[in-house]
Formats: sequence, C-alpha cells, structure tokens
Amino acid sequence: MVAKAKGLGRGFESLIPTDVIAEEFDVTSEVDGKVSELRELKLEDIVRDEGQPRKHFDKVALEELAASIQEHGVLQPIVVVKVGKKYQIVAGERRYRASQIAEMETIPAIVRTLDAQNKLELSIIENAQREDLNPIELATAYAKLKEQFNLTDKQIGERVGKSSSSIQNTMRLLKLPDEAKRAMQEHHLMEGPMRPLITLDPEQIHEILPKMIEGGWSARKVEQYIAENKKKSSTRAVKVNEFLKEEAKLGRKFGVEVRIRGRSVTLSAKNDGEFQKLLKVLGE
Repeated sequence: MVAKAKGLGRGFESLIPTDVIAEEFDVTSEVDGKVSELRELKLEDIVRDEGQPRKHFDKVALEELAASIQEHGVLQPIVVVKVGKKYQIVAGERRYRASQIAEMETIPAIVRTLDAQNKLELSIIENAQREDLNPIELATAYAKLKEQFNLTDKQIGERVGKSSSSIQNTMRLLKLPDEAKRAMQEHHLMEGPMRPLITLDPEQIHEILPKMIEGGWSARKVEQYIAENKKKSSTRAVKVNEFLKEEAKLGRKFGVEVRIRGRSVTLSAKNDGEFQKLLKVLGE
C-alpha cells in the first residue's frame, strides 16, 4: 500500500493507506509525482498483462474481497500503463478481478506511461543501491517495487544484488510504528538492533527506544533487555496468579472478600452480619 505522493492530486492520501509506503520515507516520491496520475478508470478500459506469470486466483478470496469492495470501495489503487487506447495492469489484478465480481464500473488507478514506469523502476533500484540510504528508506524502496511493480522478493534481490531473505527481513521493518521509523531516520539506527522490536507492542517500543538511542545498543543488547523484561513480567504474572488462589482460599475460609497486596491482607465484610461473623471466626 502506498501513501500520498507529490503531484498525484487531492484525495490521494485518504484513498491509499499509509502502513507500507509512506512519502516521508520514499526517496522517489518527487519523481513519482511528476510521472504518475491518479485517475478513476472504467473497468472496460483495463486489460490484464498476459505476460504475468500468475494465472490462478482463489475464488473464495476474490469473492470476499469483492464483498469488501462493495461495502468500502477499492482502498488501494491498481497500477496501470497506457497501451494504445487501453490501460494494462502492472500491479493489482486481484483488486481488478474482485471489482468485476462486485460489478463496479470504475476503479482507482495510478496511471503511468510505459516509459515512465520503466524509468521509475530504474530510479528506485538505483536508489536502493545507495550506501547512504537508511534502512527504512531501503525497506520502502523494496516495498514499492513489490507493490507497484509486481516484483517478487527474488526479483528485487536480483536487481539490487541481495538475497530474497535479506529483502524480506528489511521490509519487515515497515511493521514498526511510525515513532520507531522516524527514530531510525533521525538517529541513524541500524537494521540489526531494530529487528527485535518488530514483534513488540508500541508501548514497549516507546519505552526501549530512548535507551537504545542513548546507549547505542547492539542487536544482542536489545535482545537481552527484551528477554530480561519478559522474564520479570512472567514472574510478576505468576505472583499475581498465586495471590488470586490465596485470596479465593481465604475468602472461602472467612466468608468475606479477601485482597492481598504486597505483604498486606485485607478482609472486607459487606455488612454488619458478615463483620460480626468474621470477628467470631478470627477470635476462635
């Protein structure tokens, strides 16, 4: 999915979700804005690329997407190039087919000329090979090649001289919250130390980031910190569970509500009757 690119017109940002390709991390957004146009195209004017290897689309998944499109519309434009009087699909054939099932008349599309598409792809690849590109910008470049140029991880790797697993690992950084992405950009944080954060909650990342930045933590240090805090959290959870069992046991014994907090035990009677009964039991 993509975010607003410069020059693509009013409403572009609201139309395209920003959780994968954000303009602030897209080093080719300015070039893209000059060669791309967001348009609403008639489905009848669109043709698939017969050279695309993917021929089979799961029928159930298409019908589910079609139902979503009927309710919400197409949230992510397809990408097309002008071929004669028609527009050939570069990326987004699944959305196109689902729109047909949903009996939509039009679909949002990012329109480029074939020449502009080829030049933009080359520009992204050249940028992805720059040594001064930070990991988030690099991940965004890979994601753009995948989402807008229909390239596989392997094909991206071949173009930039890296393995497909390396491409996948770098793109996983895009799952980080914006706070972490901006921190990578502003504080020149490397990919290695940031990877362990991908599976954490935003609150945990918010807590760790300042420590990482101040201490210049390595990936190993980050992993150790996460493991230690996970162990402490587990220990606290066990203690809480033990207290719950003890509270229930004492509650049954004394017939009142029991709360254990630290080293304090509180017995609470709901009424005078319960209170008198409690005093009697305690006095025995």
